[in-house]
Amino acid sequence: MRDALPLVRALTDPASVDHIMPDDWTALLSIARAERLIGSLAVRLKERDLPVSVMEALEAARVQAAFDHVQARWEVELTRRLLAPLGIRPILLKGSAFVVAGLAAGEGRMVGDLDILLPADQLNKAEAALLVGGYEWAKDDPYTQAYYRRWMHELPPLIHAERGTMIDVHHTILPLTARPTPDAPALVADAVDIAPGLATLSPADMIVHAACHLIADGDMAGGLRNLWDIDRLVRDFSRQANFWPMLAERSGVHQMREPVARTLRLTHQLYETPVDHAVAGHTRASDALFVRRLLSRDGWGRQTNRATRLAFYIRSHWMRMPPLMLARHLWIKARS
Repeated sequence: MRDALPLVRALTDPASVDHIMPDDWTALLSIARAERLIGSLAVRLKERDLPVSVMEALEAARVQAAFDHVQARWEVELTRRLLAPLGIRPILLKGSAFVVAGLAAGEGRMVGDLDILLPADQLNKAEAALLVGGYEWAKDDPYTQAYYRRWMHELPPLIHAERGTMIDVHHTILPLTARPTPDAPALVADAVDIAPGLATLSPADMIVHAACHLIADGDMAGGLRNLWDIDRLVRDFSRQANFWPMLAERSGVHQMREPVARTLRLTHQLYETPVDHAVAGHTRASDALFVRRLLSRDGWGRQTNRATRLAFYIRSHWMRMPPLMLARHLWIKARS
């Protein structure tokens, strides 16, 4: 396999795997593991008649995803118990939000760190409670601590001393140095309660956040999983009568119209996601570069297209901070 397109096809149309040659299964599973989509693929192919060795590998992935979900729910509950006495309601983000809210994006999804969003004025209380509750800093050098607290959209990462689980405590969804400035109070104000003491972002804001993560806040490594999240979310939420007008409105509120539009075009092109083209806009020539970056895997699951990856790496840093700050940051990190 020259790239990750067969994985995209298998997720979009499970029947496409019926024509895969036996030797190509190793490549498909390797790419799926590298993209952290093996659990999602396992769910999509559950009803197919597959080679025994493939079925065993996919069943192992389903078991791992189920374990991740149990662990994610438990971490969410422990966090809720820590913060509830302080009157703090965590807003779940990413995988934990999908799983706890019962969204299709959570089906088979591997879940790692727990990500939560809090109002900025609750950060100090939450930080103190987490430290008392057994968490410690994953990175405690002075530069990293100062950098996160001054410029980032989250506290420095915390890891639990006994369980080894990590939590990222956000106060907004993009670094403070980034050019777009999402409206953090609006994210909190429109959050949706899903259980006592727990919430998620609103449907439109969830798409905006996913677009931030994919397009505006990174080099798009592992982007096929992020895009699959968006496909699943859009298919869930677009059943709501006012979803598309609300997404257009919230994209503007958060200064994310272009990243959201591009994200919708990419998921439509790769996963055949039904989108409103009034929000997604028309295909641009530069979309092809994003597709190239997203599909950059060989049959061993290794990343390819080195020049493209480097260009997106530079782009990600350029978008996150002004040139002088970027130069200083890279100099300090290179010497550390």
